[in-house]
Amino acid sequence: MNMIKDNLDKLRKSIPTGVKIVAVSKFHPVETIQEAYDFGQRIFGESRAQELKEKYEKLPKDIEWHFIGNLQRNKVKYIAPFVYLIHSMDNERLMLEIEKQAAANNRKIPCLLQIHIAQEETKGGFLPDECRQFLATG
Repeated sequence: MNMIKDNLDKLRKSIPTGVKIVAVSKFHPVETIQEAYDFGQRIFGESRAQELKEKYEKLPKDIEWHFIGNLQRNKVKYIAPFVYLIHSMDNERLMLEIEKQAAANNRKIPCLLQIHIAQEETKGGFLPDECRQFLATG
């Protein structure tokens, strides 16, 4: 039996119609990702920009790549030409760099805002008041 196929089949049977699976492929080799692709998986998540770029170059172009980790401004240029969704926009400076690199590639890049609601210093993101102001000013 194929473990990747079995896991995908089991997961697909357990989720409602319309729910999409983002297969976290970080640290997995291209061959493993290709195998999941061959069994129908099309959405993958990576947390390292340069590793994502390398995998993008080697794998089918219809893969929907999501960036799921902390993204540094100086790494945006590596993924801007092809990334489908950035899950972790956590500050205005990063947003400006994403906009700049998206424009340079004649694209718009959807992003999810990271909001800091915890009282933990180690956590990041927009503070709720910052987020409200940010969204109000567009």
